Amino acid sequence: MKYLKISNLLLLLTVSFLFLNCTKNNKPETKEDSNTYVIKNVNVIPMTEDNNVIKNATVVIHNNKIESINDSVPSKATIIDGKDKWLIPGLIDMHVHTLSNGSFSQGYATRGSTVNFNTQNLMTPYIANGVTTVFELSGRLGHFSQRDKIMEKSVIGPRMAIAAVIDGKGNEIKATTPVEGRQSVRNAKGLGYRFIKVYTWLSEETFKAVIDEAEKQNMKVVGHIPTIFEGKPAEDLFVPHFGLIAHVEELSKQTNDFSYEKAQEFARLAKENNTWLIPNLSNMVWILNQAKSPEKIQNLPSLKYVHPLMQSKWLNSNRFSGSSPKLIEFFNKQKEFHKQIVKAFKEEGVPILAGTDAGISGIVWGFSLHDELELLVEAGLTTKEALASATRLPAEWLEIGDKIGTIETGKFADLILLDKNPLENINNTRTISGVFVDGKWLDKTKIDTMLLKVAKWNDAHKEKYQWKNRKSL
Repeated sequence: MKYLKISNLLLLLTVSFLFLNCTKNNKPETKEDSNTYVIKNVNVIPMTEDNNVIKNATVVIHNNKIESINDSVPSKATIIDGKDKWLIPGLIDMHVHTLSNGSFSQGYATRGSTVNFNTQNLMTPYIANGVTTVFELSGRLGHFSQRDKIMEKSVIGPRMAIAAVIDGKGNEIKATTPVEGRQSVRNAKGLGYRFIKVYTWLSEETFKAVIDEAEKQNMKVVGHIPTIFEGKPAEDLFVPHFGLIAHVEELSKQTNDFSYEKAQEFARLAKENNTWLIPNLSNMVWILNQAKSPEKIQNLPSLKYVHPLMQSKWLNSNRFSGSSPKLIEFFNKQKEFHKQIVKAFKEEGVPILAGTDAGISGIVWGFSLHDELELLVEAGLTTKEALASATRLPAEWLEIGDKIGTIETGKFADLILLDKNPLENINNTRTISGVFVDGKWLDKTKIDTMLLKVAKWNDAHKEKYQWKNRKSL
């Protein structure tokens, strides 16, 4: 009996092995390779300087790089149908303020952050909108941690360039003298920053010293024009090596002359100084929206993707709510002047970069960049110029143009597959069929699932994260 049981067991194991082997042999051979993708019959808008559209192209992506365009196709790959679709480079937002862990109350020596954000939830709105690179202009050490998580692929998110903020007061890196300003630049470089953002309350001497030291340290400078310059000749604003103005408002606040001639003067001086411009037209639009009606934020479709603490702040602690008619009239004049400045800078040939101030009330991470592109076209840019302002040109200013910003072989696979042609209508950048984030493919279904997860989490935690109670968190 004992031997019979063993024989039956052996027979059972043999049959099981044969069944599994036959099943394996009968399974169709897969052509999928999780690290290789082929987009077939797609219209490529490469965003190179000549930008010759490549119709019905075949694009091969291997690992995280663009391996070939209209070349041989690997035998094993995931096939994506690009018929009647349009492929553009991933978008770059050159002015963002991403939330990071911190505290709103006095701590003690060993206490960590009291407000901790889910990094994936913060990054999802960016990538869902095809924003695959951001320039963080309120850099904190927490942003380096976020970037590390993205690079190690535990979080799907955009590439992050990070600027250290140096100001004359407040909670940023504080510098009240030229000596402090220079040391602050050196300290920032030692901490790993590659960019310096100059801010509003610097003295003229410290402002110039910070910029000069940044040049010596091979660090580029972006930022505000300090209020100390208000009323001074326009020539004084354009300090050598001041490479990028963070808002067009930095120019409009320097003058009461909102004429096109004044805009042309600013453009000429910027051209001579090689100072590029982030118009950030979204900022004034949303200042006006809030000044006219607080309900504008409440009715914002993308508000559900904003962390509940910021939702509460935007809705209940809004400094523009209740603005006087006189102030609203002034904001309107600024808004129109900003369009004139964009027109003048374009005519002068000064590079214009798309940035949104994402994180400021009403300006939602990721979603806002499509709004900004629309505003830039309304201000006089062609659709091609608007796309360049969010792809090739930002990559050039960040000195990573050899890695991103255009669709060329050898570059990182940061790409957006669109259902409609954005060269015909800039609003078509919103018709996202899928996004490649450093070679990882996210189709529309996956993107929608990720966004839904963020919205559900935010909705479930509204009671906990009230702005008025932030100090007790």
